[in-house]
Amino acid sequence: MRLSFIALLLISNLAHAAPASVDAFAPVFELAGIRLLCEQSAPLLRRGLSERQQAQLGEAFAADALCLDLAKQLADRFDQAQLRQIQRLLGSPIAKRFSAVERAVGADGGEALTRYRVQLAQRPPRQDRMVLVRRLDAAAHTTSLAGLLRYEVGKTQALLALMARGETLDEQAMSEQTAGQASALMTSSAAAVESFMLYAYRQMPSAQLAEYTMLYEQPVVVQLLEGCTELLPGLFAERRTALRKAAAKR
Repeated sequence: MRLSFIALLLISNLAHAAPASVDAFAPVFELAGIRLLCEQSAPLLRRGLSERQQAQLGEAFAADALCLDLAKQLADRFDQAQLRQIQRLLGSPIAKRFSAVERAVGADGGEALTRYRVQLAQRPPRQDRMVLVRRLDAAAHTTSLAGLLRYEVGKTQALLALMARGETLDEQAMSEQTAGQASALMTSSAAAVESFMLYAYRQMPSAQLAEYTMLYEQPVVVQLLEGCTELLPGLFAERRTALRKAAAKR
């Protein structure tokens, strides 16, 4: 009887630790803002490109394809229980309240945020409030992911510009030539994220902001966002490699 119990316990533990299904990442990505990141990739890439260059991109950078590849690479790092935990945390009532005020920022086309940013230069926020916002930014990887996206988009557009002249560069050479831009993009992204958060949460009590921040500081959420930050450059690099191969065949 005891051996049977141990066997059942082991089977239960193995089932619990089974990798998460790829489809199970969709609601998690939605709550964590990763889906929005995927959705922004193609529009940012197409900005300023010619019709021919846009055609070269095809559907490789479409939101569904990008998020699907990201989920596939994350699947063996998580089990179903962990994904359910993330959904409970980021789908909680307080998370929904903060998400609502974030979405409301662009309701007027961003005019109020623009005015607020001018005011910030003249009247800096309280130090304790700034500390909270920076803590949330670090935990949610907002600046890291936004800066990475801008950097990878820029590298891809640079490759398309080279290809239009009949030239190309491999990934290592491109990284070396654009390394200096990464730091500048992170700095400007951090400033934009800070002012956005300060404006969006201006009427939210600091105690609630701290509670919201703690959701993103939970280990399983940290694991998800760190994984996305780690894997995003590789997804863009793979797509740039595909662009080079397609160009070489023409």
